[in-house]
Amino acid sequence: MLKKFIHLLFLPCSEATLLMEKQNAGAISKTENRRLMLHLKICKWCRAYQQKLKILDDILKRKCSHKKENEINPSDIQEFKNKIAERLDL
Repeated sequence: MLKKFIHLLFLPCSEATLLMEKQNAGAISKTENRRLMLHLKICKWCRAYQQKLKILDDILKRKCSHKKENEINPSDIQEFKNKIAERLDL
């Protein structure tokens, strides 16, 4: 009962998840950070959400960095078209 009261008094889950997203996107104020840390100490659901958020963020960062390396330029596309055209003429 006390945990539920503290939970609602300090920071509801909806605000905690918003702060986690905000923290990933940039910086949050010291006050927001303290409130979030306090909430995370008492809420196992938001701790789990934060772990999943970190995993997803890491995956997206890796995918975005690989995408730049594997981009296809127009000359590669044209070369591929030429090879297909050559094989079709056989």
